Amino acid sequence: MAKEKSKIIDGKSLDISAENRSRLKQLCPSVFSESKNEKGELIESIDFEKLKAELGSFSDLFESRRERYGMDWPGKKEALRLIQTQSSATLKPCREESVNFDTTENLFIEGDNLEVLKLLQKSYYGKVKMIYIDPPYNTGKEFIYPDNYAESLETYLEYAGLIDGEGKKFSTNTANEGRFHTKWLNMMYPRLYLARNLLRDDGVIFISIDDNEASNLRKLCDEIFGEENFVANIVWEKKYAPQNDAKWFSDSHDHIVLYGKSIEKWRPVPLQRSEDQRSLYRNLDNDSRGDWKPDNLLRKDEQRTGLYKITTPSGRECYPKSGTSWRVPEEKYFELLKDNRIWFGEDGHNIPAIKRFISEVKDGVTPTTIWKYSDVGHNQEATKELRTLFDDKSYFDTPKPVRLLNRILQVSTSVNQRLSVDNSPDIILDFFSGSATTAHAVLELNKDGGNRKFILVQLPEPCAEDTEAFKAGFKTIADIGKERIRRVIKKIKEEQEGKLGLEQSGKQDLGFKVLKLDKSNFKHWQKLAPSTSPDKIAEQLSLHIDHISHEAKPEDLLYEILLKAGFAPTEKIETKTIAGKKVFSIAEGKLLLCLEDEVTTKLIEAVAAEANLTQFICLDSAFHGNDQLKANAVQTFAASNMRKEKHSQIVFKTV
Repeated sequence: MAKEKSKIIDGKSLDISAENRSRLKQLCPSVFSESKNEKGELIESIDFEKLKAELGSFSDLFESRRERYGMDWPGKKEALRLIQTQSSATLKPCREESVNFDTTENLFIEGDNLEVLKLLQKSYYGKVKMIYIDPPYNTGKEFIYPDNYAESLETYLEYAGLIDGEGKKFSTNTANEGRFHTKWLNMMYPRLYLARNLLRDDGVIFISIDDNEASNLRKLCDEIFGEENFVANIVWEKKYAPQNDAKWFSDSHDHIVLYGKSIEKWRPVPLQRSEDQRSLYRNLDNDSRGDWKPDNLLRKDEQRTGLYKITTPSGRECYPKSGTSWRVPEEKYFELLKDNRIWFGEDGHNIPAIKRFISEVKDGVTPTTIWKYSDVGHNQEATKELRTLFDDKSYFDTPKPVRLLNRILQVSTSVNQRLSVDNSPDIILDFFSGSATTAHAVLELNKDGGNRKFILVQLPEPCAEDTEAFKAGFKTIADIGKERIRRVIKKIKEEQEGKLGLEQSGKQDLGFKVLKLDKSNFKHWQKLAPSTSPDKIAEQLSLHIDHISHEAKPEDLLYEILLKAGFAPTEKIETKTIAGKKVFSIAEGKLLLCLEDEVTTKLIEAVAAEANLTQFICLDSAFHGNDQLKANAVQTFAASNMRKEKHSQIVFKTV
């Protein structure tokens, strides 16, 4: 038997480049080959000529031409490199700012959304049902965005005041620079790329934008999601009255661009009929099949099978007008007539119409691309909603109304959850959460019995000292968002307590877990140059002895390991005692994690016998340099796996 080794968690986010190569290898294994690099080391490489052949000869048609159709801008290559750069950061739990921390499956993550999106790749890859974002509109005003590509985490930590800095900026594109499209594109490209990875195959993304970047956003999304996955450009009427002081036209709309991960696997959920729409259906002839409405029997083109005479009960002879024809052939018409599905009006003299019964039409109305403020709200309504929650204070200039997010949720999720492969509920992600309208809408809409979950991400952008928000005690935009969610939860609880016998009150998830982006709890080995001083080498070697930060709390370690092992931070966590050691049981025993400073043979043997276990993780330092004990642990799990089915194998890792 070959000697096996324990696996070590690398402490980094998902390697996007490696993941893409793995997917390509599954599709086209023949294009991969082995070659040697400059050092003579054997490496795996891609034969691009073979790849062209696999894709078909059409790829060679324009080989000699330098022109390419597509979108390009200064900094795009750097943005692509940024996507492939792994993050070694972590998300630290913050119990004191959360509600129902131990039971909720909702998340509010405070931090730079680029770093956060990288950290979510392992846990949420292909699991998010719907994404809604309201990114900066690039109107010439300042928007927040890290300057330094190479040190995005460090830049963020300095910006957030978590470590001492050297005055690095986190804000660019200021008013004196104007609307630089390049900086906006560099900010959006890597975030949208990573967001696509998180979507389920039947997932969709809605993006709010105005005219300044609408065209660029479409081109950007065409490249990332595929032009074939464009669903709609929704026009939202955001104002209820014209702005008379406008220099040219009064700007009354925003765009909501909608793309699917795979458009063929997604269909919008029909909207419930309004009272006005429902009132169109009546039962004028007491038909036993119920209410109906008349529909035009004429079509707007001329088909030979639809050119015939119809005689009404009153004796009137009806013919299609020139250029039109009846919708059905004559034989089908007589079938409908016999089945009492043709209506000639109460006096039997009208042009014939088909009866459409409400019981037979689609359950609901197909969404349109024009969303009127009367149906989904406007900016002033959104401001009023915040004032109602925050004692007549708004704190935001252009929040989105809850009814707008409700409409987005209604067409992309449903009460009867369309469950994913692992039977998890619909997850909604908003990584530009701002005033937290998305969370507000999810909590309100779940009163219908739904089980939608939200993940919100917001940068702790400081509130200026002269603002009403700062005077009210809110230091950052993220603080306002968290407080809004708390107040919405309190409001819903009060409503439920006022309704006697409400069965749903104990079922709805009225909580959220706060996590904050921070540096890793583990000290990471750094690649050293040949000229590195002996002291620096000794410092790096010491990481093998004590690589855990002395400031790290057990719960901080727990949540970092969860993320790096690919488990969601919302998984149910229980503590149990196995062979006298405290062990964390995650996801009903699929992952067992021991953070004790010593492991024993009895613990290893007991863990290897667990039924549902797929991963066991412990501290590498817990072996205290006993290589024999570690080797025995590896062999114990290997022997256990030989007795198990392939799908129930246990992976043993150390950190």
